[in-house]
Amino acid sequence: MQKIEFSESSKFQNALRKFCEQAVVSGDLTDVVTSVLSDVGKRGDRAVLEYTDKFDQAKLTAKTMRVTPEDLKASVKSLSPADRKAIRESIALVKDFHKKTLPKDWKAKNAQGGIVGERFYPIQRVGLYIPGGNVPLVSTVIMTAVLAKLVKCPEIAVCTPPDADGNVAPGMLAALSIIGIDEVYKVGGIQAIGAMAFGTKTIPAVDKIYGPGNAYVMEAKRQVLGTVGIDLLPGPSELMIIADAGANPRHVAADLLAQAEHGSGKEIIYFATTSQSLLGKIEKAIAKQLPSLRHADKCAKILNGRCLAVTCKTLAQAVKVANYIAPEHLELQVAASSIEPLSQQITTAGAILQGYMTPTVLGDFTAGPSHTLPTGRAGRFFSGLQATDFMRRSSTVRYDAKSLAKASSVVETFARLEQLDAHGKSLTIRL
Repeated sequence: MQKIEFSESSKFQNALRKFCEQAVVSGDLTDVVTSVLSDVGKRGDRAVLEYTDKFDQAKLTAKTMRVTPEDLKASVKSLSPADRKAIRESIALVKDFHKKTLPKDWKAKNAQGGIVGERFYPIQRVGLYIPGGNVPLVSTVIMTAVLAKLVKCPEIAVCTPPDADGNVAPGMLAALSIIGIDEVYKVGGIQAIGAMAFGTKTIPAVDKIYGPGNAYVMEAKRQVLGTVGIDLLPGPSELMIIADAGANPRHVAADLLAQAEHGSGKEIIYFATTSQSLLGKIEKAIAKQLPSLRHADKCAKILNGRCLAVTCKTLAQAVKVANYIAPEHLELQVAASSIEPLSQQITTAGAILQGYMTPTVLGDFTAGPSHTLPTGRAGRFFSGLQATDFMRRSSTVRYDAKSLAKASSVVETFARLEQLDAHGKSLTIRL
């Protein structure tokens, strides 16, 4: 764990900036992504299958690339009743949350008498990327697919990497089946993004790509933007915890370990506290909890090399750090009286988990908001995934002769100012 003390000095700012730059995609990675995408665009299915063999050690054919309806149905039956119940409960909570965010069509008269408004409708064909190379991310299925279904996208395609035997985890398939999605491909990585962007004989191109992934997947999404739309750039997991002296070191340690265990090796962890003694207790708690974890080695690697602890004199200083980092997940493990004042000052976090009893895992699995969130400081300009990301908005304008006449002086003035006389005539010819 790297440790630094907050200050307003350029030395501190440079150290913080340098640490955050670990999330920046390297040039070597960029070149690899460009090459694979180009190949998929040229050779389609053949390239996709070859890269699936190379990167995932899975030997598939064009016929076995798509998950069969029988396998989707069987996956649901393979789960225990308790597993099915948990998945359905999470689906219901996510659906209920995002229902509240749906916009409604509207119309109104403007000051000229014209009727203006907006209409909203689902994107025709969307592609969801669900990571699965390290662990089966059943929750990510829910956090993306439920939103697409909620807004009634006519076509929903899902790509997720297979294991070496060419299979996808039953829990992921079961969640997709319960949600009602049946177009699922056993394809991951750069080749999946390329297939969805450019289309192949087996995988028709989509209009927009969604979902988190590793650095290669994020760079692939970045490079295909323009050919298709993308949601945001949710890369390897990030967590920041702001803790005061009242925080339980065992709880903080558990939350740090939870986000370190994703397994990509690119996760980044931040911790800011006003209590030097708390930091020492947390380190002891980590050392005690770590040996019992399934992914202990992965966690240790992240906490040793990609974890930054910042000691601050005040919580306001910690907020400054958080707003610069723009963390994917931000836990406020502070006294109840401090939660709202601090939350009001946070302007860049993907999700804010408030209070001692609100671990990030609630947002990961069940609370309601999507856990697909911006990383790598993209929270400065991106928000987390929401239902409206699966929708298109069109404005509507309708004038009659009377309202057109009222608008004529403004239109003629702008036509003259911009030296576009044909623009002006397109209105005056109607008077």
